[in-house]
Amino acid sequence: MSLSFRQSDILNIAKQDGRVMVEDLALRFDVTVQTIRRDLSELADMGKLDRVHGGAVLRSGVSNIGYEDRRALNADAKTRIAQLCAQDIPDGASVFLNIGTSTEAVARQLLNHKDLMVVTNNMNVANILVDNPNCQIVVAGGVLRRSDGGLVGNLTIATIEQFKFDYAIIGCSALDAEGDLMDFDFQEVRVSQTIIAQARRTCVVADHSKFQRTAPARIASLSDVDVFYTDKALPNSLTKKCSEWRTQLKLCA
Repeated sequence: MSLSFRQSDILNIAKQDGRVMVEDLALRFDVTVQTIRRDLSELADMGKLDRVHGGAVLRSGVSNIGYEDRRALNADAKTRIAQLCAQDIPDGASVFLNIGTSTEAVARQLLNHKDLMVVTNNMNVANILVDNPNCQIVVAGGVLRRSDGGLVGNLTIATIEQFKFDYAIIGCSALDAEGDLMDFDFQEVRVSQTIIAQARRTCVVADHSKFQRTAPARIASLSDVDVFYTDKALPNSLTKKCSEWRTQLKLCA
């Protein structure tokens, strides 16, 4: 699909400013907000931008988009994915939830589970699960990343290594065509790799926008994962690989 002149201009503005807002663009181009929303949706479908509440942000392969923008991105899909994942977590399980807005969505779906022990390096997850009186919460210490409430570093890894979890629920920033899970922060990658090593069953939660993004650091392969929860089908070649790897794919309704 080729870009219209207006879409090319929108993309240039996003490259300069990092993000664009629907209302501002409608005024700038003297068109309706519905027209701009269509433009942004088409640019997102082409992999040029990521839609967020009220606008869009530039898709980057070396740095992540802002935390609040990530939280708003595909929020409905994240909720449905989280519901599907939480259904597979039995009462009485030990669970690790790592950094990310998708894992935070899973935490919200665990509020009615009983006799859980949740270990996390995500301060937001811990704060969400405070509302579940039947959940023991263990926070893996480390260096606080103020941008998203994540804890990373050697202290985090040392804490995780003291446990063997029934379930590890992790997110990722990108999924490439070879089935590799990718992230932006090298320290976070080391933590995620330790989580996988300490889990009896590893589950990944990621919406379809992660299929169109790139990131520089490799966490693991889908071959290392037991279940991948998402909202849209993977490309046929990757679906075939998952079948060969015995990685279960679960799509939310």
